[in-house]
Amino acid sequence: MDFYELLQNHAAVFLLMLTRISGIFLIAPFYGSQNIPIYFRAGLAFAITMVMFPVVDQNTAIEAPPSLLGYVINVISELFVGWLIGFVAYVTMQAVNFAGKMMDMQAGFAVVNEMDPTSGQQAPLIGSLLYYLMLIVFLTTNGHHMLLAALVRSFDAIPLVGLHYDNSLAEMITDFTAGVFVTGVKIALPITFAILITNVSLGILARTMPQLNIFVVGIPMQIIVGIFVLAMIIPFYILFLDVLFNEIYGNIVIVLRAIQ
Repeated sequence: MDFYELLQNHAAVFLLMLTRISGIFLIAPFYGSQNIPIYFRAGLAFAITMVMFPVVDQNTAIEAPPSLLGYVINVISELFVGWLIGFVAYVTMQAVNFAGKMMDMQAGFAVVNEMDPTSGQQAPLIGSLLYYLMLIVFLTTNGHHMLLAALVRSFDAIPLVGLHYDNSLAEMITDFTAGVFVTGVKIALPITFAILITNVSLGILARTMPQLNIFVVGIPMQIIVGIFVLAMIIPFYILFLDVLFNEIYGNIVIVLRAIQ
């Protein structure tokens, strides 16, 4: 029995499962972090596949395509399913980074960035603080378990080699991406409004006291007001994360139904 004949049996199911599970390790929050070694992520994907393989293989009866090209297409489709689950969670959480950039620009930290080890890119200061806090809450509330649960349930909703492309999928992805800006504005609104009031007050002060150097006073004042308002909204931000995580899980269900 050659290798391709072996693929037509249980190995086909195993490799397709491994491909779908590996997709979530490409971009999903926490699982797709760049500071986690790729060998560890590959080993974890293999371990999860080994655990799930007996159940899925018992309930799934598939036949490998008669050509190698057809099998490659199925592999890409399964990788897309896993990537899509991780992408929905990733793009929703990026609203926090967008809100952090807006806050930094208003508070005077726009020229200061740091290297984010999870993405390998430069990130704003306030955005990094809010993102790490969100990640801690995400892990504390077992959000990473929910992503794995969504991945497991995807095998029931979308059987192997059973992906169905819908025209509404592209529109959904566009809506999720556009939602980043809406959610980011909502998070950054308190600091943005407070800095706006501060700037209006400084403008009135500059008109009434022309001898005052408003640039020397304005920048430290913006930083002080920004940090003060940020400290006040942190408890409400934690409560907002519950809404954000529920939105992630709801979007994953909507996407899985679209490609079911």
